Amino acid sequence: MSIPRLNRLLSLLHVAVYDAMVATWDAKYAYARRRPSEIDHKFQTVIPNPASPSYPDERAAAGAASSLLGYLYPEDAQAFDDMAATAAHSRLIAGVSFPSDVETGLALGRAVAAKVIARARADGADVKWTGTVPTGPGVWVGDKPIEPLMGTWKPWVLVRGDQFRLPPPPAYDSPQKLAEIAEIKNYTRTFATNMSAFYWQSNTGTFSFYDWAHRHIFEQELDRDPPSAERVYALMSVVKHDAGIACFDSKYAYWAARPSMLDPSVQSLFPALPTRAILRFMGVIPAPRLPSWHTYSQPTAPRSLRQQTKRLCHGFGGGIHFRSDTDAGLALGRKVAGLVIDWANHDGSQTGEAQSLAGQ
Repeated sequence: MSIPRLNRLLSLLHVAVYDAMVATWDAKYAYARRRPSEIDHKFQTVIPNPASPSYPDERAAAGAASSLLGYLYPEDAQAFDDMAATAAHSRLIAGVSFPSDVETGLALGRAVAAKVIARARADGADVKWTGTVPTGPGVWVGDKPIEPLMGTWKPWVLVRGDQFRLPPPPAYDSPQKLAEIAEIKNYTRTFATNMSAFYWQSNTGTFSFYDWAHRHIFEQELDRDPPSAERVYALMSVVKHDAGIACFDSKYAYWAARPSMLDPSVQSLFPALPTRAILRFMGVIPAPRLPSWHTYSQPTAPRSLRQQTKRLCHGFGGGIHFRSDTDAGLALGRKVAGLVIDWANHDGSQTGEAQSLAGQ
């Protein structure tokens, strides 16, 4: 699966789980059902009671996740359903929920997932590209561009994929472009810069910001607040998905050639047209260069991480982008993130009236 499609998958999954949490917490405090041991104090639990009402059980997230994953991977649908059932049954074994809590929770999660699945079926990701690669000086060279229609996919928060379309890149024979080619050719690589370039070009580096989120959710004890924890993942996955749509809209609006396609003497660490084996382990994508796919970045991250990303962008360690590509990618990512952050600041999470992301 391509990285753009993996970002789509993650956004569908996390939005389904987050919306299931929103629906669950709405019902919890509408009915305020006490936990079993709060009704019968002689009843012993295996784990402490969660700090929330009992009905419906928060394993609604399992129902949402299993249904969504079953849609994406139908051959494994039964396995996902079995996992959800096991997760729900664990609440009964632990003594913190009633059977009706977990049954209703699973059903609620599946109902939410059905809404997200209906949206996924109509988001344009299944449309087949029937176009042709343009030809001419300064144009990307290849016969199998990846996701040329991604810019037309339905975003979560953006109004449309071309909402922030970038202006045309510098002409291939312009003084600016010639200067950028010289900058790449004169770049001095070291073991450290190569190591950094390979890390950030890999799938591990591409998704490393999720690791940051895992750690800070643990450190800030958001694991005790499931809706807030899942909100972090949902917002991250939405900004990555929408920024990817905006990025690919500009890529295929201009079909700009990569450095080595303009000047064969440019030496890059990664091939401009990677093989399937390389695609499997690295984030190299067979697509036009502008803007940089990696440097639409994670602009929702703290300042220290943004600075780290900016250093990476201006390092040119891989030799597959120009400075103008990375600058444009950073600016585009920040614009998309600004919309998502604005939505998050008004999503009702501070007032207890959180909004559904799938309703966007």
